Amino acid sequence: MNIIGISAFYHDSAAVILQDGAITAAAQEERFTRRKHDLSFPRNAIKFCLNFAGIGIEDIDYVVFYDKPLIKFERLIETYYVFAPRGILSFAKAIPVWIKEKLFFRDLIKKELKGISVDLKKMPELLFPEHHLSHAASAFYPSPFYEAAILTVDGVGEWATTTICHGLGKEIKILKEMAFPHSWGLLYSAFTYYLGFRVNSGEYKLMGLAPYGDPDAKETQRFIKIIKEQLIKIKSDGSLWMNMKYFRYPYALQTTHDRKWEKLFGFQRRIPESEITQTHMNLAYSIQNVTEKGILLLAEEAKRLTDCDNLVMAGGVALNCVGNGKIAKSGIFNNIWIQPAAGDAGGALGAAYTCWHIYEGKKRVVAGEEDAMKGAYLGPEFDRVEIERVIRKYRAPCKEFEDYDRLCQTVARFIDGGKIIGWYQGRMEWGPRALGNRSIIGDARNPDMQKRLNVKIKFRESFRPFAPSVLSEDAKEYFELNSASPYMLLVADVVKKRRKSIPSEFQKLSLKDKLYFLRSDLPAITHLNYSARVQTVHQKTNPLYWKLLKSFKDLTGYGVIVNTSFNVRGEPIVCTPEDAYRCFMRTEMDFLVMGKFFFAKQEQEKWQETDNWREEYTLD
Repeated sequence: MNIIGISAFYHDSAAVILQDGAITAAAQEERFTRRKHDLSFPRNAIKFCLNFAGIGIEDIDYVVFYDKPLIKFERLIETYYVFAPRGILSFAKAIPVWIKEKLFFRDLIKKELKGISVDLKKMPELLFPEHHLSHAASAFYPSPFYEAAILTVDGVGEWATTTICHGLGKEIKILKEMAFPHSWGLLYSAFTYYLGFRVNSGEYKLMGLAPYGDPDAKETQRFIKIIKEQLIKIKSDGSLWMNMKYFRYPYALQTTHDRKWEKLFGFQRRIPESEITQTHMNLAYSIQNVTEKGILLLAEEAKRLTDCDNLVMAGGVALNCVGNGKIAKSGIFNNIWIQPAAGDAGGALGAAYTCWHIYEGKKRVVAGEEDAMKGAYLGPEFDRVEIERVIRKYRAPCKEFEDYDRLCQTVARFIDGGKIIGWYQGRMEWGPRALGNRSIIGDARNPDMQKRLNVKIKFRESFRPFAPSVLSEDAKEYFELNSASPYMLLVADVVKKRRKSIPSEFQKLSLKDKLYFLRSDLPAITHLNYSARVQTVHQKTNPLYWKLLKSFKDLTGYGVIVNTSFNVRGEPIVCTPEDAYRCFMRTEMDFLVMGKFFFAKQEQEKWQETDNWREEYTLD
């Protein structure tokens, strides 16, 4: 049986194909269109899934959309009614689109599918599971657990913003829900907006900025008190009530009442790209701190309701790897597993799974210690023919290695020498993280690496942290990590023996001075609070990337390197060899490796293209 799952029309559109219950392929639409967080119908992603599976639309039994549009429309109408006359302009803009297009989702999907296959004679059956059920399914069904508590937290689906479920075998039972407009995800996004970052994209920045705040400062304590006493009320089960007189998102595109927030916090909303002050850092710390405590309460409630030893998570808030790390460290659950595509893209996978296990009632086979995600390497793969085409097109000088052993040894030496490498191999990753197939890599020991990567390669804010890729068997040598973290979704502390003490006046330093103070013998990946967002690299799921790290360890004694996504700021992660070469030439990367082909920047012809990535890609 062939099932296509799709998510679309809000952000991070994606498609997945299940064949007899197993994941064959998955990809986000943005990787093909080169528009980050692309919300359009995932036509290219569906085509890729079909081509990879070697079938056509006519061979598909079900197409499953990840939520129920009519219930979402009901919520939209009811919300506008409750808040009227506020939001009249937003109402006038949104409702015609819904009436013209979104109310007729079945016809829209059928039209799109016919566009993919003009001769389509029999339309697959269309299904519409609920949004948070799709999230729950994406977390539980591919997990390595037969039974687990399921926690899904995001902005909003139809009405639900948070759910606690119980997964047992192929069954998922919803135990508790929190409803719109009260939402941990929308609360966090409101602070993302107020601190001058882009909603549905800049939440990563807010999380990365938080450690620069001073937890002991009177200002920080005042901010936390304001949040808890004026903006929200947190209940013992992790649910929250939001004081809606301070928020506009239920009826407007803007999330906050800026003037009311100015009176509360004592400063104006930060203008995007403007200077970041200590006050901004302290507010970022405050909301991250409050969110972490809320997530921990939700985890405790999930434990109380299910009495399970295992927890699985999905939804956009599950990408808050700092909060995830706090749950893992708390010991509330023995094991924790998070869907690598935890946001809306992952809803496509969950939708397909609901069809297989719930609608069709198919038995679930648990993989045991391993999950069913195949390391999240589920996207397109391009052979040497495609790489050679790029070489010819750009007349790109390169060397082809005879074997990967020698290639990895050579790259390891260049990393040791302080060089930055674009590493392009195998199938593209599924989810927002580059996990060693579409990565930019460097030496975690190099004190200048974070600055160089941010300023010269990624063209982004200097405070944004980088993650380590570490040999799974060596992880405890570097990090206080009690479990595997293959998808870079857990934050763990650097072990104490590797830390360097900070001066007593550290919190009074400027952002720049804080940033470049050496905090450990792995300064490029150690955050201000001695934490790191860890990716454990496993020989079975990615033998080539593991081989590269092993070569670096054999050379230096360190089984850990810096890993960041292969893209510039505002650009989706590269998909094709041409995407990779263009990104390589637009930046100050030293070398590019695609397959066994090795490109040195100094040997390439001068980049003649007049396009400018700052114009081509909207800043995130």
